[in-house]
Amino acid sequence: MKKIVIAESAGFCFGVSRSVRMAEDALESGRCWCLGQLIHNGDVMGELSAKGLQVIYSPEELPCGERVLIRAHGASEADYAALSRRGGEIIDATCPYVGQIHKIVRKAELAGRQTVVIGDASHPEVIAICGWCRNALVFSDASQLGEWLSADPKNPALPLTIVAQTTQTADNIDKCKNKIKKMCTNAEIFDTICCATSTRQEEAARLAAECSAMVVIGGRNSANSVHLAELCLEKCPNTQFIEKASELDAERLENAETIGVTAGASVPGWIIKEVLETMSDEVIIKENPAEEIATAEQNEEAVAVFKAEEPAAAEKAEPTFDEMLEDSLKTIYNGEKVSGVVVAITPTEVSVDIGTKYSGFIPASEFEESGAADAENAVRVGDSIEAIVVRVNDVEGTAQLSKKRLDSIKNWADIESAQEDGTVVEGTVTEDNKGGVVVSVRGIRVFVPASQSGLPKDADMSKLVKQKVRLKITEVNRSRRRVVGSIRAVLQQERREKAEAVWAGMEVGKHYKGVVRSLTSYGAFVDIGGVEGMVHVSELSWNRIRQPSDVVSVNDELEVYILSFDKDARRISLGYKKEEDNPWNQFLAGYEVGSVASVKIVKLMPFGAFAEVIPGVDGLIHISQIASRRIGKPDEVLTVGDVVDAKITAIDNDKQKISLSIRALSEPEPAPRRKTGDNFRTGPQADALVYEISASGEVTGNLPTDDIEP
Repeated sequence: MKKIVIAESAGFCFGVSRSVRMAEDALESGRCWCLGQLIHNGDVMGELSAKGLQVIYSPEELPCGERVLIRAHGASEADYAALSRRGGEIIDATCPYVGQIHKIVRKAELAGRQTVVIGDASHPEVIAICGWCRNALVFSDASQLGEWLSADPKNPALPLTIVAQTTQTADNIDKCKNKIKKMCTNAEIFDTICCATSTRQEEAARLAAECSAMVVIGGRNSANSVHLAELCLEKCPNTQFIEKASELDAERLENAETIGVTAGASVPGWIIKEVLETMSDEVIIKENPAEEIATAEQNEEAVAVFKAEEPAAAEKAEPTFDEMLEDSLKTIYNGEKVSGVVVAITPTEVSVDIGTKYSGFIPASEFEESGAADAENAVRVGDSIEAIVVRVNDVEGTAQLSKKRLDSIKNWADIESAQEDGTVVEGTVTEDNKGGVVVSVRGIRVFVPASQSGLPKDADMSKLVKQKVRLKITEVNRSRRRVVGSIRAVLQQERREKAEAVWAGMEVGKHYKGVVRSLTSYGAFVDIGGVEGMVHVSELSWNRIRQPSDVVSVNDELEVYILSFDKDARRISLGYKKEEDNPWNQFLAGYEVGSVASVKIVKLMPFGAFAEVIPGVDGLIHISQIASRRIGKPDEVLTVGDVVDAKITAIDNDKQKISLSIRALSEPEPAPRRKTGDNFRTGPQADALVYEISASGEVTGNLPTDDIEP
C-alpha cells in the first residue's frame, strides 16, 4: 500500500499569510493597488484581482490619492517616499523578517559600513533591501563572495555588514560565513534567514531522504519554492516541482510506496488540497489525516475546507456500553495526548481519571511555575485537564502524565509569534553556563547569550538565576528545539522609551535625579533616566578642582538640573552646584570694603598676586599694593602658599572681582580734615605758632599756647 507523508510546515508562511490577509481586509472597503505582485502565486493573485487588487510596478503608476499596498517582499526607501508624494494611504504588508533587514542595512549605512547581501540580485526582496543603503554588494554564493574578497587586498579589511535573503538555504549561508571568518577582519554577520524557511527546508530534506517520491508545490518564480525543489531533488531523484494539481505526473508515482509532499511559502491550503485529491486516485492510505495539512496558522483556509467535511459533534452518535468498556481497557502509549478529570490532589501529585484502566498522575512540581504555592492553588478536584503520557507502568496500572510538556508544545506557536511580532515575553532564569543563561518561558528553554543578558562583559551570570526577566525572542528553530532570546533588547527598548519621555518633558532649570555613568577630564556624564547629559567640570563645584573625580565617582547618585539642551544634536548640559552654596554670597555676608582678611597666595602673575579670601573666592593684589616700596615682580616679596593679611579696597559685585592691598596696612592713617573751630599748631614745640580756623574758613595765628590742648 502507498502512503502520503505531508510536511507540517507546508504552505503559507507567516509573512505571506499576513500580507494576503491585509490585502483582503483592504479590499473589503474598495479598490486597492499593490506595488508589484503581492505573492508568487498566480491563482491567489487572480482571486485578489477579481476582488479589486490592481498591480503597479512603479510609484509613478499610482493614481493620486489612491491606497497602495506594500507587498511582503518590501520596497525601497525611495519607493516609500515616492508613494507618499502621491497623497494616498500606504498599507505596509512588508514581512517583519524583511523589515528587520531594512533596519540592519540602514544602520550599517549610517555607521559607514559596507553592506553585503547574500541572495539573488534580481529578486524583489533583495532589490528592496538594497534600496535602504547605498552601493550594496550582492553575491549569490560563497564562490562569488570569495572572488570579490580576493580581487583587492583592501576588501577583506573593509567594515562589512552581511545579511541574507530570507529564503536562502542554511547550507549556502554557512559556506559564506566560513569564507568571511577566514578572510575578513572587520565583518558583522546577521542571521536573517526566516526561521519558517529554515524549518521548511529541513523538513523537506528529511522527508525527501525517507520517501521514494517527492512532490514540491510552488511557483517557479518563488525563491523559497525553488530552493525546496533543489533540496528535495538532491535527496530524492523522483521529485516533481509543480505549481498546481493539473501539472502532477501521476505515472511517476505508480511505483512509489511512500510519497512526500511539501509546499512553498506562497502556496495556499486549497491548492495543496487539490493536489492531494488528484493523488488520491493513486494512493490508498494517507499517513496524515487531511485536516493536519493545515495545523499551522498559514493554512486556515484549508482547515475550514477539511473540517467542513467532518461530522458535527452534535450529530455523532452516543457511545454504547460496549464502546465505553473497550475505551476503558485500551492501551495508551508514551507521547500520547490524553484528557481527563482531576480526582485527587496530594502534596506530591495530582491524580487524573483518563477513562482507561490506567490511573493517571501529574507530579505536583509541574504546577510550581504557575506561581501557586502548591498544586491545590493551581488546579481543583473536578477540573478538566489535558496532558501528555510520559511513562506507562503496566504492572502497577499507572501512567505518569505531564501537563507541562503539553503546555510546552502548545506554547511553541506563541513563541514563534513573539519572535515574528517582536513582542516581549517573561520567564524565569533556571541556569547559567559559560555562554550565557537559560530562561524558562512557558515551559520552553530559551538560551540568552552572555552578550544579550544585559550584564556587563565578564559579569557573573549566576546572579540572574531564579530571577524573573523580560526578553525578546530573536531566533526560533523548532525542528532543533532551539530558541534564542535577548534580555538586553528589552532593556534597550525600555531605555529608549524612557529617553523619549525625558526629552518630551525637558525644560531649562528642571531638576532630575541621576547616576554618574562615566568621568572624563572635562566633566561627568550623568544618566537622568535613559538620557545622558554632561556636567562640565566648572559646574561640579564652586571651589577650584583639578578633575571631576575630586567631587564625584562613577555610580554616585546626584541631583542635577538642566542648563541647556539641543534635541536635534541630542546634547544636554547639566548643572550640579547649588546657588545656596555660592561662596560669593558667603563672602558678601562676611566682608566689606575696608575689612582686613587673612588670605592665601594661590598664583603669581607679572602684574600682581591672586589670593584666596575664602574657598572659592579670590582677590587680586596689584603689584603696586604688595609692598610700601617699589618692586619689579611679586615673587620678590610673596610665594605661592603664603598666608598674609590684606585689606579689601574694592568689590565689583557685577563682575565678582575683589581688589586687595597689603601696602595699605603698613601706611599710617591720613590726618583728618580740619573743621571750623579746630585749633592746631606747627613748627617746633618751643616756638610753636598756634592757628585757629574761623567760621569763614580763615586761619588766624599767634594765639596763646596755654589755650591749646597738648
